[in-house]
Amino acid sequence: MSIQETLKGADSLAINAIDRMSCPAKSCFVLVIDAQARLVPAISQRDDLVAAMDRLTRAARILGVPIRATEHCPEAIGATVSPLVDRLGSHEVLAKRHFDATREPGLADALSALERPIAVVAGVEAHVCVAQTVLGLGRLGWRVAVVEDACGSRRPEDRAVGLARLRAAGAVPVTVEALIFEWLENADHPAFREALAIVKES
Repeated sequence: MSIQETLKGADSLAINAIDRMSCPAKSCFVLVIDAQARLVPAISQRDDLVAAMDRLTRAARILGVPIRATEHCPEAIGATVSPLVDRLGSHEVLAKRHFDATREPGLADALSALERPIAVVAGVEAHVCVAQTVLGLGRLGWRVAVVEDACGSRRPEDRAVGLARLRAAGAVPVTVEALIFEWLENADHPAFREALAIVKES
């Protein structure tokens, strides 16, 4: 193989790697895991976490990115917290009993119906339901981006290890702000000013 052919092959691999890291709005859906009334109050830095999830879901809504939220055993742990729940329709909230949401009967099918190849995941707890669901999504063929500033656990150590595990498994680490600008693509987007106002809140 010539040097030129080797470099061409390397370029192709680099481009494929970059493509796997990209999160265009038209390819994404947001999945918020278990941001529930009896769980969130126990989460470390919960106010910052809820604010980040709020910015994420508001930006997704104005930029045309579908949103789904899971609720784990809602009869015991409660509904999704406000203000997130106020923006969700009943069809956008998916109940579950499995820690890995993709193992819940019908839930993976509901996500597949969105016809979006990239799952943008936030929620709690980072090392339990978020981690198991991200691994499940990857196992089923979705590309996964984990919104690290919108993921939390009760203990900071568990959050750190959970997120590190997901990076090692191939999930793309992102932040709310990075996603918003990637979804906008340019300053001419009709929702630019509205999205920028959300960014400035942080």
